[in-house]
Amino acid sequence: MTEQKPVTEAQATAVPKVPTLPDAQTVTEVQHYTDRLFSFKCTRPATLRFRSGEFVMIGLMGDPDPKTGKQKPLLRAYSIASPSWDEELEFYSIKVQDGPLTSKLQHIKPGDEIILRPKPVGTLVHDALLPGKRIWFFATGTGFAPFASLLREPQTYEDYDEVIITHTCREAGELTYGRNIIDSLKDDELLNEVIGEGFWKKIKYYPTTTREESAKMGRITDLINSGEAYKDLGVEPLCPQNDRAMICGNLAFNLELKDMLEAAGLEEGANSKPAQYVVEKAFLD
Repeated sequence: MTEQKPVTEAQATAVPKVPTLPDAQTVTEVQHYTDRLFSFKCTRPATLRFRSGEFVMIGLMGDPDPKTGKQKPLLRAYSIASPSWDEELEFYSIKVQDGPLTSKLQHIKPGDEIILRPKPVGTLVHDALLPGKRIWFFATGTGFAPFASLLREPQTYEDYDEVIITHTCREAGELTYGRNIIDSLKDDELLNEVIGEGFWKKIKYYPTTTREESAKMGRITDLINSGEAYKDLGVEPLCPQNDRAMICGNLAFNLELKDMLEAAGLEEGANSKPAQYVVEKAFLD
């Protein structure tokens, strides 16, 4: 009979941790900006490949069914806010106190697990646009997330001479995440080395608020229609020859901007048929 040897502490810790969730990834960092907004990072599956600007389905397990006790995953589409080359994944989220998912997701902390379905898709990618001289990123609220990825994507600066990012929120604090991303580019040694020293000087950042007093008040659509945005930015009005655009925000914002871009002569593109602008339809902030 073979002698049963006790498992030592060293042996026990060498056993790989078995994920408790399907498609589980571990949360590595969480940061809260306001009572409505937070961001978090998690591990990246070794097999995950995505294009900057795409989204994946992430979530948590729902509450047990009162009758069966079974749990189902609560999944929502989230843009990947980190660039395609990053070793971790970053996400930017709204908090909805009675939301099925975000009411739970806002309480995650480092070491917790989330569900991540590694099948990235989306329209806010460079492949869906024809070559141009200037690109506009139009965002409201958490719609900034895909642009947080694209602003750290070398191809953005290879393809365009000028990058304009507009971000409209209700309150000034809601602009913090986007501002931090843009400010960090100046000191990002890797990107300055890969793209070229001072690449971030191509960016024109135009944040506005609609409720709380800030340096610039107003909806970006109104500011463009009045010509004030062009004057502030020192650029010519939108035209199909030079301009390309990506839109990610609430439904009314998306529809209004689509009308404005098409009135300026820009056509909507897709992965299968690149054109002058694209809009993310998968989710709304």
